[in-house]
Amino acid sequence: MPSSPRQFSRSDAAALARQVQFGENGLVTAIAQDATSHEILMLAWMNLDALVQTLTTGRVCYWSRSRQKLWQKGEESGQYQYLRDIFLDCDGDAVLMRVDQVGVACHTGRKNCFFRQAQADSWQEIIPPLIDPASLYRKK
Repeated sequence: MPSSPRQFSRSDAAALARQVQFGENGLVTAIAQDATSHEILMLAWMNLDALVQTLTTGRVCYWSRSRQKLWQKGEESGQYQYLRDIFLDCDGDAVLMRVDQVGVACHTGRKNCFFRQAQADSWQEIIPPLIDPASLYRKK
C-alpha cells in the first residue's frame, strides 16, 4: 500500500455523506484522480453505502450499475485505490477522489480509462494496455 489512506470515523463519514446530493437513482458521480500525477484515472458511481465504506476504510468502493452491487476497487484484480483526499463539487452532486492507485485503474489493462481520443470522425486508441486484461481478474 503506498501511503496511509485517508479514513474518517463512522459518525464523520455519515455526516459528510448526508451533505452529498445523490441522484434519483441513489447514485453520485465519482471521479478518481491520481494523487501524485493528478491524472484522471476513471469515472464510476457511488451510492451511500459505497461512499461511507470508502470514507471509513480508506479503500475506494463503488456501486456497480451492471451487477447492482458494491465493488471495492481491486477486490478481484488487485488494482486497489487508496483514498488520499476527497472533494465535493459546487452542486454537491459529484465527488473527486485523489487516490493512490496500485497498478492500473482500467479493466482494459490501461493506467486510466480515458485512452480514446477524438480524431476526425472516430475515437482512436492512443494509449496501449500495460497489462493483459485477462490477467487482471480471478476466474470464479
